[in-house]
Amino acid sequence: MATDTGTDTDPSGIDLSDNRFWSLPYDQRMAAFAELRARPVAPLFAEPRFPLIKPGAGYYALTRHADVVQASRHPEVFSSEPTSNSIPDMPRYLAAYFGSMINMDDPRHARLRRIVSRAFTPKLVSTLTADIDAACAQIVGDLLAHRTGDFVAEAAARLPIQVICTMMGIPEDRHAMVHAHTNRIVAGSDPEYTGVPDDAGPLRTKLVGPVALYRLVRAGRQLHHLAAALGRERRRRPTGDLTSKLVNADVDGEALTDQEFGSFFILLVVAGNETTRTALSHGLKLLTDHPDQMELLQGDFDKHIVGALDEILRYATPVTQFRRTLTQDYDLNGTPLKKGDKVLLFYNAANRDPEVFADPDRFDITRSPNPHLSFGGPGPHFCLGAHLARTEMTALLRELFVRAPGIRSVGEPDRLTSSFINGIKRLGYAV
Repeated sequence: MATDTGTDTDPSGIDLSDNRFWSLPYDQRMAAFAELRARPVAPLFAEPRFPLIKPGAGYYALTRHADVVQASRHPEVFSSEPTSNSIPDMPRYLAAYFGSMINMDDPRHARLRRIVSRAFTPKLVSTLTADIDAACAQIVGDLLAHRTGDFVAEAAARLPIQVICTMMGIPEDRHAMVHAHTNRIVAGSDPEYTGVPDDAGPLRTKLVGPVALYRLVRAGRQLHHLAAALGRERRRRPTGDLTSKLVNADVDGEALTDQEFGSFFILLVVAGNETTRTALSHGLKLLTDHPDQMELLQGDFDKHIVGALDEILRYATPVTQFRRTLTQDYDLNGTPLKKGDKVLLFYNAANRDPEVFADPDRFDITRSPNPHLSFGGPGPHFCLGAHLARTEMTALLRELFVRAPGIRSVGEPDRLTSSFINGIKRLGYAV
């Protein structure tokens, strides 16, 4: 299947760096990844161009489950430095805001993760259970009162931003600001967030990069300022929230610097919002499109919820990819890679690998085993917030199916145009 995006990097016409590829219908994109997965390693793709950021020589796409797992297990070869969440190397003015531990290798990564994990624990999440349940009850009550509306705005986005802001001790009057800036950070070059339409012709090429970069820097700066102010307050008057624990942490004499706390703060509010929001949105759509699976889950929620969450996460794969950089020449399952090569770990493609998942395009909440990679592959960068995401998803789906068992998605989702997040901006619902 050729996507006809006008590239000559690949004889099939697939160009993962062309924004038009990420505007294609989802099934078409997944068919393109199936083509790429049939090859040992995809061809070298040219890097997307951003203003004031020098593009590199290009990157390879890792699309097979075994390749993504192997890269994840060997961070000494597949490095997260200088960056893992940007295809071009991140300049210093961005690293000041986004240079978090996901863009680090050991020992720096291990040091930060050790400090953070002492505060961000399952025990902390368990103390939030009552707050999460109360938030879910209010959300479902409002859905029942409205009967129809946008599930993303009214439920899927509302819950995680409320939970993460409560965890961090962010004042309620700043929740909307945090939500708006996290949207801008993950939006990339989506026309809705840049204000530059897809049909703007040559003008779009000139405008979209600078506008997206400006909005990214501005969002990072605003969240960093919020983190700094909150951190100063919690050092003076700790309250027991996660911010208090992080800025006053002392693990074997180690503590977070102001810059480290600011970058982790941004990582947490972005990742803590976007992954759960995306998974919940896709979850309602998938269960609506597969009524037999909806009936199965509602028939015995406790028996099937763990499998349902894993299958939603596998099928939807909220975070599409992360980048790694080769520290040495390396043979990846028969494909020679060179020191300095960039590779993108495409979790969405790995999660549909027929070598690992029988009938991978089937949505099946009883699938077992289900070794999906939606929280990252095995290794030091496995998602620190996986337990929190599962807790939130379970709580909201339980409340929904107890009080609004007839809820369904309505119409087609309005998807985010992004190579990084498989986001849904809007999704109609009816109760």
